[in-house]
Amino acid sequence: MSTPDQPVAQPAKARGPGRRIAAAVMVCTVIFLTLWLTLFSLMTSLVVASACCVVVVAASVAWDPFEMVLDIIAAIVFGVLAVIAAIFGAIFSLFGW
Repeated sequence: MSTPDQPVAQPAKARGPGRRIAAAVMVCTVIFLTLWLTLFSLMTSLVVASACCVVVVAASVAWDPFEMVLDIIAAIVFGVLAVIAAIFGAIFSLFGW
């Protein structure tokens, strides 16, 4: 089988600021329409929906550094557990267990 001449395209980045903002706008539009049609006035619904949009986008941006730190901690913990498992595996293999 021959290799392709063209390089393989990389998949699009799943989480970018544009996608976050677009998703937040869509969700907040639904919130705005629901509030406006059921209970609140136009201005109250706009204020609540825009506040939801700002909170969602700010929280998703602020969460990225914490997620990176948690990923590093998880990698270290799982690495230590893998070393411990390898030590026990070596000990058990010495005695034929």
